[in-house]
Amino acid sequence: MDFLSFKTRIGRLALAALSVSVLFFGSCSSSSVPKPYGYFRITTPDTAYTPFSLSLGEGRGEVFPYSFALSQNAVVLPRTEPGEQYWVNLYYPALDATIHCSYKPVRNNLRELTNDALEFVYRNASFASAIPEREYAHPEAKVYGVLFDLEGNTASSCQFFVTDSTRHFFRASVYCNCPPNADSLAPVYDYLRTDIVKMVETFEWR
Repeated sequence: MDFLSFKTRIGRLALAALSVSVLFFGSCSSSSVPKPYGYFRITTPDTAYTPFSLSLGEGRGEVFPYSFALSQNAVVLPRTEPGEQYWVNLYYPALDATIHCSYKPVRNNLRELTNDALEFVYRNASFASAIPEREYAHPEAKVYGVLFDLEGNTASSCQFFVTDSTRHFFRASVYCNCPPNADSLAPVYDYLRTDIVKMVETFEWR
């Protein structure tokens, strides 16, 4: 074997070794792709509705001054706030979530009641990415109101108020009994919003 052939062979071996080294170290230094962050699957129950009907106590004969379609998955828990009547919580055991409902009679203070309701909504403004509104008007039932969607990681995901503008004022807000996380709780928020819309669309005064 002459010197030129030997040199050529050595060069080819060196090139092959270099190629193997590049492949080896390149594969070792490549970064792994992280898996996307996931959440536990939340299964929401099927929905059926029944008319809300509640009185203040057996024998008193005093029924609540409002009615709406109530989810059969909600448990009605009357609230005994000092000086207040007709306040209830609609608790969803399967979701550990609550719709807080309050009622106020209108006594020449509609503007004050409306401002209080708006204050409750925009108290979450610093945490909300947006707060779109939807107005409702059912003149035949004398029901007028506004529904608010609080987008983002807010304590309350949805609120509304309705009034007949002369005698009654009703407000409701949705809360989940856990730290707010719009991504992981999206199925719950969507489920409860459907019930909220149903409440508004079927709302009546008694």
